[in-house]
Amino acid sequence: MKSKIKLLVVALAFTFLMPTGAACQGMPVYDNTNFISFAKSLIESAKQTSQLLKTVKFLKTQKENIEKVNNVIKQLKAVRDIARNNQKLFDIVQDDLREILNSPYIKPEEVNRVSESFNSIIDSSLEGLNYIDQILSSNSLKMTDAERAEVLKGMEVQSKEMVAEIEAKTKRYREIISFREMQDKINNRETNY
Repeated sequence: MKSKIKLLVVALAFTFLMPTGAACQGMPVYDNTNFISFAKSLIESAKQTSQLLKTVKFLKTQKENIEKVNNVIKQLKAVRDIARNNQKLFDIVQDDLREILNSPYIKPEEVNRVSESFNSIIDSSLEGLNYIDQILSSNSLKMTDAERAEVLKGMEVQSKEMVAEIEAKTKRYREIISFREMQDKINNRETNY
């Protein structure tokens, strides 16, 4: 019991010795202006978030549009390059094949073989052009622009390979003609010993 009395006395001493402001503290008072400004800031944040989401959606749409345009540009470049390569093929065949076939150093039995070798490349080129036309004009082929651009890029590489092949054949036939011409000059030269 003595310890309870001592504890009570110490508690009363603290109560009397405490400053008056601390002893009078009661229920907290809420400031309604803080609550209203907090609500306003939440509403403003929601508006900004909504606007930000709209901006993100708009930018995503624009990115998709740019990618579509980029793919169309790739398709146009590929088609342009394929057309150039095919024009080069036709020019080579038209000019160089005529020159090769008109050479007196090409044997008659070789004419068909030379013509067929050039014709096979031209036929392959024409088939490629028909396929490209089908890809670009037909809606029955379900392809995205990116897939279409990839196919056209492959066709462009193939047309470059055809040009390289026809140039190599032309060079080989010219070398054959040159060799035969030199051989003819050597065999038919006049000797002045």
